[in-house]
Amino acid sequence: MRWTLKPKPSEEKIKNLAQALNVEDFVATLLVQRGIESFEEAKDFFRPSLSHLHDPFLMKDMEKAVKRIEEAIENQENILVFGDYDVDGTTAVSLVSSYLKSYYPNIATYIPDRYAEGYGISFKGIDFADDNGFTLIIALDCGIKSIEHVAYAKERNIDFIICDHHRPGNTLPEAVAVLDPKREDCTYPYDELCGCGVGFKLIQALGSNRGQTIADFVPYLDLVATAIAADIVPMTGENRVLAYFGLQVINSDPRPGIKALIHQIKKQTLDITDVVFIIAPRINAAGRIKHGNHAVELLTEFNFEQAQQFASEIEQYNSDRKELDKQITKEAFLQIEENQEQERFSTVVYQEDWHKGVIGIVASRLIETYYRPTLVFTKSGDKYAASARSVKGFDVYNALEACSQHLEQFGGHMYAAGMTLKEENYAVFKEAFEKQVQETIHPDLLTPEIEIDAEIDFSDITPKLSRILKQFEPFGPQNMTPIFLTKNVKDTGYPKKLGADDEHLKLYVKQGNSEGMSAIGFGLGEKFELTTQQKPFQAVYCIDENEWNGKVTTQLRLKNIKP
Repeated sequence: MRWTLKPKPSEEKIKNLAQALNVEDFVATLLVQRGIESFEEAKDFFRPSLSHLHDPFLMKDMEKAVKRIEEAIENQENILVFGDYDVDGTTAVSLVSSYLKSYYPNIATYIPDRYAEGYGISFKGIDFADDNGFTLIIALDCGIKSIEHVAYAKERNIDFIICDHHRPGNTLPEAVAVLDPKREDCTYPYDELCGCGVGFKLIQALGSNRGQTIADFVPYLDLVATAIAADIVPMTGENRVLAYFGLQVINSDPRPGIKALIHQIKKQTLDITDVVFIIAPRINAAGRIKHGNHAVELLTEFNFEQAQQFASEIEQYNSDRKELDKQITKEAFLQIEENQEQERFSTVVYQEDWHKGVIGIVASRLIETYYRPTLVFTKSGDKYAASARSVKGFDVYNALEACSQHLEQFGGHMYAAGMTLKEENYAVFKEAFEKQVQETIHPDLLTPEIEIDAEIDFSDITPKLSRILKQFEPFGPQNMTPIFLTKNVKDTGYPKKLGADDEHLKLYVKQGNSEGMSAIGFGLGEKFELTTQQKPFQAVYCIDENEWNGKVTTQLRLKNIKP
């Protein structure tokens, strides 16, 4: 682990903000590090408002999209809402279809089969539309590179509206409208929306033409917040506002499908981490193990008893997913060890019977151990298909683009992507990808990094600080949970190992004459000896709350310790 203290912003900015807000200098430092430098910016940050959302018509092609949908409704056309099978895609399809169905009946949904059709718009999906009299397809979380598919649909007199957030290629599909804030010619003020976020802007635009206000769309924000959390988009700007109010919906009045997923959880208030680790994996499990349609059924069901039935089926898919994930990860580890590939700059593994639905999760597991850009391949029809995951700071999408002559297709983001290639190209691609990573990755990026926001003393940890840090939520990329460093920390004498394999660490720590605090270090059991006999050590940690028997106390969540 590399410990890196973030550069301290200018003293003048810190002093000015600390004075304006009446907070400690290190709190002002945390804000300036997040680009917040004035009282007004801090007010917007600490008090998110739906009024901060941008006018949807600022997005390129939005007027064209709304006009075409309104024409379709006026002419009684059948509209097919099409989306990817992951959380972002299924929430987006659920959102747009349920909104349109609230005032127009001729709406159906389509999620491609992960195995038979693969990612994105499929010819099979277009044929389904053609066979069933659909003349307009709204594609969500996919389609920005589907030039041939859109042309194929056009030949069959089917129009497309594309709502995507992935990076476009050099040419856009010839759709009626292409909504993507990452378009170079799109001047929309915020370009980090997820696919469901773009879908939300579409219904917001449709609603404004029907006299609706933003208040009418708040009930849809449980879906948007779930997609933002699952898709790991920056927790800044519009995303942070949508997630903030979406969490309020999840905690107060979620749709029956989400309520059914969380009703057994003992926790009173869910935060964004709970959405990432509890809600999102279950929604994802449907598309991974069975079919994404099951997720859409759950999320658009308004009878709670029926939603509970769907949720219990999805719970089973999630259990199956966990078992597959464990087994395939074990086989991948074995393959890497047997082929002695630990010293490479990238990890690329393949086995033809690996389940396509979990290879992305397996790639993430391999990074936890080897910390390299990672691709996990399996057989998909007559092709090889892979999920890619990357390490912090390395753009795996760019690396794939540099090797694209060996690929059939690819798409994704800086940290996660998917691709297919022909069997005969696997070996040459594997070496080309390794060479590309080797030549472009900075050696430091091959070691996990803990970025530390500030060095503080335990005396700085006050109830006031805890209250302020709570207002930094929801956390996510570019607004991560603040991490602090404190030196000369000692355990009071009774450190404990926890867990079946002693993998966790439980401490009660002090610094000088400070009051003691409990601390938990998940996965830090191996550091036990550093804490014995009241030896001093340095700790990096988040300030957390521990709820036990109705009592809430401050707890440190340790990230790492060293002498």
